[in-house]
Amino acid sequence: MRLMNELEMSTKSATIATGFSRRRLWTARGMYGIVILFMLFDGIGKLAKPKQVIEGTLELGYEERHIAVLGVLGLICTILYAVPRTRFVGALLLTGFLGGAVAAQFRMDNPLWSNTLFPVYIAVLAWGPLWLLDQRLRNLIWKRH
Repeated sequence: MRLMNELEMSTKSATIATGFSRRRLWTARGMYGIVILFMLFDGIGKLAKPKQVIEGTLELGYEERHIAVLGVLGLICTILYAVPRTRFVGALLLTGFLGGAVAAQFRMDNPLWSNTLFPVYIAVLAWGPLWLLDQRLRNLIWKRH
C-alpha cells in the first residue's frame, strides 16, 4: 500500500512539474528517441558510404557524389530536432527532407506501404511528441473557441 502511495505521489509530482502525465512524457521521449536514432543512423550511414548505401542511392537515381550532401542535410535537420529550443524548426526541416525521400521512392515505383510511405511514418513520429507536449501546436491545428 505504501509503495502505491509513493508511486502516486511521484506521478503527481511529475505531472505538476511538467504539466503532463508521466505516460505522456515518456511516450514523447520514446518517439523523439526513435526519430533521432533513425535519422542519425541514416545520416552517418550516408557519410560512411558502405556498399549498400551507395547501391541503394544509385538505384534511386542519385549519383554517388550526392550521398554525402544528403547525409549532412539529414544530420543538420536531426540536430535541430534534437535540441529542444529548435525542435519545431527541426521537425519542419525533417518533414521536407522526408518528403523528398517519399518523392524518390514514388518515382521508382517502389511498394507504397513499405518503401514509399516509410518516410511519412518517420515524419508522423517526429511530430507526435510536439503534438503531445505543446498545447500551442494543438491549438494551431484544432483551435477550440
